[in-house]
Amino acid sequence: MLGLGAPEIGLIILAILLLFGYKKLPDASRSLGRSLRIFKGEMKGMKDDDVRSKDEARTTPVTGEVVPPTPTVAPAAVDYEAEARAAEARAAEARVRAEQARSSAPADHPR
Repeated sequence: MLGLGAPEIGLIILAILLLFGYKKLPDASRSLGRSLRIFKGEMKGMKDDDVRSKDEARTTPVTGEVVPPTPTVAPAAVDYEAEARAAEARAAEARVRAEQARSSAPADHPR
């Protein structure tokens, strides 16, 4: 386990007293107790809600008729090949413009 003996517990208590001070320690412990009580109540409420919803799911009969799903219309097919060709054409135009800009640049300008 952790192996907390009397000296370790004493050091922990001393550190808590130094952090909070002896005047604020009762208020801090009261506040901690309230917080733990609220947390415990919330956890119990969550468990009760979970048990209640499981019970309702088991006891609620399912009624109605089974309706087949309606066929959905597929969205317009995307022509990826046409998009790729257009992108390649734009890239080629950009390369041509870049090459023209490089050739028209002054020769004495270092790159």
